[in-house]
Amino acid sequence: MILEVCCADLQSVRAAIEGGAHRVELCQALELDGLTPSTEMMESAIGMGIPVQVLIRPRDGNFVYSKDEVLGMQRDIRQARQLGANGVVIGALKPDGNIDEETVRRLVGEAEGLSITFHRAFDVCAKPEEALEQIISLGCHRLLTSGQAPTAEQGIPLLRGLVEQSAGRIIIMPGAGVNPQNAHRILSETGACEIHGSLRNGGYTDPELVRAIVRE
Repeated sequence: MILEVCCADLQSVRAAIEGGAHRVELCQALELDGLTPSTEMMESAIGMGIPVQVLIRPRDGNFVYSKDEVLGMQRDIRQARQLGANGVVIGALKPDGNIDEETVRRLVGEAEGLSITFHRAFDVCAKPEEALEQIISLGCHRLLTSGQAPTAEQGIPLLRGLVEQSAGRIIIMPGAGVNPQNAHRILSETGACEIHGSLRNGGYTDPELVRAIVRE
């Protein structure tokens, strides 16, 4: 089991490491569901020695991006690579709710050599099974999803189906509402081998919550 912890500040990165997390997703502004972190934050977190996946999301709201926003996302990916990130977390949709293959292809091309996660834009896409095949064909290595439900626990039926459909071609990583009480149920009932959570207490990641999942 691989536990990825979503961290929106350096204190949380330290807590994730203390608790035994295997990897962090680095972002800022969790109240906006996460945005691209600053260069300084990336550099500091990467220097802590844990694999860091950098969220590439220039603004809140929908996942339909303009040409200028896509160019900015490509610059952010280059920055993350230059700073030594393990990978990036990306995603883009068309106005009709389908995967924006052209944009994702450009972002994946920019991220060549890095670990690539497609983020929870998937959870608002129109056709999840079809979208999964597109995400696989575009070269992503991992899909972060709640199974199109408010929480991963509620999304177990679709998550299980996605794991079966993927047949090892991509990692399905459940996320949203993950805690020590439900993490192992989610893993066992979906067949997933990675899981994602912020595991926060008082606004910051709690090392004891991280440790509780890692130890089970």
